[in-house]
Amino acid sequence: MNEARSPALIVPRTAGRSNYPVAAAVIVPGAVLYWLCAAHPTLMPDWAPWDFSPTVYLGTVLAGFWYIRGIALAPAEARPAVWRRIAFALGLALIYAVLQTRFEYWSQHMFFLNRIQHDVMHHLGPFLIALSWPGAAIARGMPAPLRRVAGGGPVAGAIRIVQQPLLAGFLFVGLVYFWLIPAVHFRAMIDPTLYAVMNASMVIDGLLFWFLVLDPRPRPPARASFGVRAALSFGVMFPQIALGAFVALTHRDLYSYYDLCGRLFPSLGALSDQHIGGIVIWIPPAMMSVLGMGLVLNAYRLHEEIEERARESTALPFDSDPAPR
Repeated sequence: MNEARSPALIVPRTAGRSNYPVAAAVIVPGAVLYWLCAAHPTLMPDWAPWDFSPTVYLGTVLAGFWYIRGIALAPAEARPAVWRRIAFALGLALIYAVLQTRFEYWSQHMFFLNRIQHDVMHHLGPFLIALSWPGAAIARGMPAPLRRVAGGGPVAGAIRIVQQPLLAGFLFVGLVYFWLIPAVHFRAMIDPTLYAVMNASMVIDGLLFWFLVLDPRPRPPARASFGVRAALSFGVMFPQIALGAFVALTHRDLYSYYDLCGRLFPSLGALSDQHIGGIVIWIPPAMMSVLGMGLVLNAYRLHEEIEERARESTALPFDSDPAPR
C-alpha cells in the first residue's frame, strides 16, 4: 500500500494545534545552553555543547519531539516496532553527540577524530534513522502547515531529483571526496560558515542516500527497485575504499590544519593521525555498504514472501484428478 494513502497516516485534528508549553520546553533550554556556551564555556561539562548551534539543537530536538508525538497520536497497530524506535533514538543521539558535545572540539584537533565524526554524520547516524523508517510518525507529529510544506511542492521536487539513483550515489561519494581535498578541507576547518555547511551537507546527504537505499517498500512507491538499491549500496563502497587507502598509505602530510591548530594528542604525529584517519575512511563505510546491501536483499525476500502468500490465498482450489470427459 502506498503510505501516502494509508489510514495509519491520518492525522487527528488536534495534531496541528498550537502548543505553547511545548514550544517553551524547546526554546528555553536552548536559550540557556546558548548563554552558557557564550558566557561560561569553561563551566560546560564534556556532554554539553562545545559551540552551541541553534540549527543542530532545533533539528534534533524537534525531530525527536515530533517522532514521539507522532507515535502517541497513532493507533496501536500503526506504531513502529520497538527496535525501530531504538534505531531512531540512537541515530539521532549519535548525530547530536558528534556535533553538540565536547567531541566537536576534539574532532577539530585530530584528523582521525574528524573522520569518525563524519562517518557518524554521513553513515551511521543517517543509516540508523533511515532503518527506523520514521517518516510517518514524524509527519503525524509535525504542525500541519509545516507538514504541508515538507510534503509537497519545491521540497518534494528537490528530493525526487537528488534521490535519482545515479545522482544519489555520485553525491554520496563526491561530497566525501570534495571535503577531503586538502585545500578545501583546510578552508572549511578555519571558516566557521563553511565548516557548518560541510557538516550540514554530510548529515543531509547521508539521510537522503540511506532513506533511498533502505526504503522497505517495493517500487513503486519506492524510488528505485530492490536490485538498483542493492547495487547502489554496494557500488559506493569501492570509491570510498580507494580514497581511504590513498589517505592511509600516503607518506606526506595532506592535512596541515591539524598541526596549525594543535593536536589533541601531541604524541600522535601527523602521519600516524592521517593513516588512522585513512583507515576510518576505508573500513567502516565499506562495512556499512555491505550491511546496507544485505538489508535491501532481506527486504526483497520479505516482499517476495508476502507476494507469494497473497498469490496462494487468491489461487483457485486445484483438483489433482482429471475432469471426466
